[in-house]
Amino acid sequence: MNKHHESTGRAGEQQITLRGPAELADALPYLMGFYPNDSVVMVALHGGRGRFGGRLRLGIPQAPGEWGPVADQLAECLVSGSERREGRPDAIVIFLCQDSPDGSGGRLAMERLRPFAQRLRTACGALDVPVLEALCISDGRYWSYCCPDTRCCPDQGNPLAMPGTTVMAAAAAYAGVHVRGTLRDMEARLQPWRTPAAVAAQEEALDRAGPALIPKLLDERAKGEVAAETLRLARTLMDRIEETQPAPPALADAGDDQLIGSDEAAAVILGLQDRETRDKAAAWMEGAEAQAALRLWRTLARRCVGPYGEHAAAPLTLAGWVSWSTGDEPGARVALALALRADPDYTFAQLLHRACNEGLDPEALRRCLREAADEGAGPGARAVEAVMDSAADRGAPSLRVRRVRALPDRGRRRGRAHRRPGAERVKASPGSPRPWTSAAGRRAREARRYGRRDSRARR
Repeated sequence: MNKHHESTGRAGEQQITLRGPAELADALPYLMGFYPNDSVVMVALHGGRGRFGGRLRLGIPQAPGEWGPVADQLAECLVSGSERREGRPDAIVIFLCQDSPDGSGGRLAMERLRPFAQRLRTACGALDVPVLEALCISDGRYWSYCCPDTRCCPDQGNPLAMPGTTVMAAAAAYAGVHVRGTLRDMEARLQPWRTPAAVAAQEEALDRAGPALIPKLLDERAKGEVAAETLRLARTLMDRIEETQPAPPALADAGDDQLIGSDEAAAVILGLQDRETRDKAAAWMEGAEAQAALRLWRTLARRCVGPYGEHAAAPLTLAGWVSWSTGDEPGARVALALALRADPDYTFAQLLHRACNEGLDPEALRRCLREAADEGAGPGARAVEAVMDSAADRGAPSLRVRRVRALPDRGRRRGRAHRRPGAERVKASPGSPRPWTSAAGRRAREARRYGRRDSRARR
């Protein structure tokens, strides 16, 4: 297959050449910034030397019936996105990464995913972009779906290189590029608690806070008071977090969880459902306060338990924004993807996710937020849109949110909150509220809608 070139630093600083499937498989974590388990990754190639361009990742759909529509959308998204940034790709490389359920060997996983690989190749071919290589990575080995020669691609697969022993690892270390662990590990830092006792305590705190805060959020005269109290409490929690000693991620997360009480978390989570309050909190994006804010947003995202899953869209979006602002693009993409999984219609997350993936410089948005903070306002999604419009005026591609074709119902990752324990399921008539039977539940959904809308559009 062709050689491929990847820069591990600034443009023009250093290029390395990858020769064959083994080095491609080894390079994948460095291309993404993490090990993308349970994922399909597609990378665009440009020019005769196969220079790496745009790349995208999606969780592998569990149901084979979804593979066809997903393949079509992924191919269209990568090709159209590449056309906006660097021109139409000349070829594509595909990676399917999924370990076997019991660790017994990756061959069964590879064979199970073979039809998906074929659908992806067909979808790219339908757009006149060939797939030069399609690899399956499973249980520490890799297989090529494109090479029929068992001398180089045996049935049992080839072992992956030992971490840190390849030319890509050496070049990445020299350039200061770090792999942040697996995608599963990164998502675990942001996902809701699962320990029953902790979940019950936090849910009760959210239930108590809702009746007091939600009516104020819906009251134009009272919401300013809630906003001020939310930001004051959030700043107090950030100061408390900042006073603790640095620790490895798992220990730091557990320590942060211990520092914040259930009632404190509930008050800030509900307060952030107001769009203007969330926008003002987005100004904590630089220096020492950025790291404290990031730890707080992660902690609050973990507290959005049970029927409050949609509330996680606000802290997850803030976590994604701070990660992107401080140079952690892989972490930003993971957080923003989880925000959209919690609420697919959360426009601030949509815009930031798109801007991050399109390579927009976050400094333009930071400047808008600094100016807004000086004026006591927070532009949020409007600032992102303004930056995108400015980029389009300079000749860069427009980054407006684009609706994509809906997948079959089973393919939608709605992330919707499950029904409250003990709440009676009722059939909703057209135009009626969602089927939470309690008034508090209806007010909670109204507040979430209010928190991401203005008079014209979701934010």
